[in-house]
Amino acid sequence: MGFQCLKTESKDPRLDGIDSLSGTEIPLHCICKWATHAIHLVVFHGRSGNYLWHGHLRLKGHIDRKFVPFRKLQFGHYPGAFDRPELQQVTIDGLEVLIPKDPAHFLEEIPHSRFIECKYKEARTFFQQYLDDNTVEAMTFQKSAKELLQLAAKTLNKLGIRFWLSSGTCLGWYRQCSIIPYSKDVDLGIFIQDYKSDIILAFQEAGLPLKHKFGKVEDSLELSFQGKDDVKLDIFFFYEEPDYMWNGGTQAKTGKKFKYLFPKFTLCWTEFVDMKVHVPCETIEYIKANYGKGWKIPIKTWDWKSSPPNVQPNGIWPISEWDEVIQLY
Repeated sequence: MGFQCLKTESKDPRLDGIDSLSGTEIPLHCICKWATHAIHLVVFHGRSGNYLWHGHLRLKGHIDRKFVPFRKLQFGHYPGAFDRPELQQVTIDGLEVLIPKDPAHFLEEIPHSRFIECKYKEARTFFQQYLDDNTVEAMTFQKSAKELLQLAAKTLNKLGIRFWLSSGTCLGWYRQCSIIPYSKDVDLGIFIQDYKSDIILAFQEAGLPLKHKFGKVEDSLELSFQGKDDVKLDIFFFYEEPDYMWNGGTQAKTGKKFKYLFPKFTLCWTEFVDMKVHVPCETIEYIKANYGKGWKIPIKTWDWKSSPPNVQPNGIWPISEWDEVIQLY
């Protein structure tokens, strides 16, 4: 029909490092132009976790950089992840087309859709060096932690609260694409401005009783819920300062306060335990802040008060406030 078309393909990033499969190419983008008009076809791929993913529009060496004004394209500057939209048929200019049933939601997702892939290749290298723990205990914990993470995500999504993988859960995703078998808990981060007062009740109704509540909304809030099989869910609330972010810690028996400092970060999507979840986009800076330069080496003994390189003392809670700021159940 007189269009000039440019098609980009790439191997499925989930097959990265599997040499026998890494030749498999999947379609990502197709741009067709005719005179001064262009059509950008973005190929969305369904992924486990019932969401849609699209790839990065990479311009390989032979591609004419002036084919279209690539910078003006809305999709493809980076990979993206979207909720799977319900579609509806509409007629525009006598043409029957499909659009999302909730166009506003889809449009709101676009600026926050950036997706980062787990580093599958590095994870395989990690497990060649440090063998995977296949004991019954490790596998039971990983299964329970996965179920707990999925239940927590469902509960927070229902409340409309943004959260991300933090601490050991984030390290497990980044380093080995899986839950660290000796970590014993699931760690999530939430910005304090996203806190809602009904969060504790929502978790209790989901079958996760409150284990402890430390701090208060204005300072160092931290919640811990008891999952089944002795796996707990820790939620750390993050506070923003002009040039850094921080979350607090409290030692129950002394009332001592601690502060964990992080460089500023934004949120990206990733896939973890068959789920679309947020992680800090600036992942390596986040992990190095929390675990130091030796983050690649598994460490089984970890003291939350002294091991993290980003921890600092933050005073002590006045005894008059202990009933409010140190609640154990």
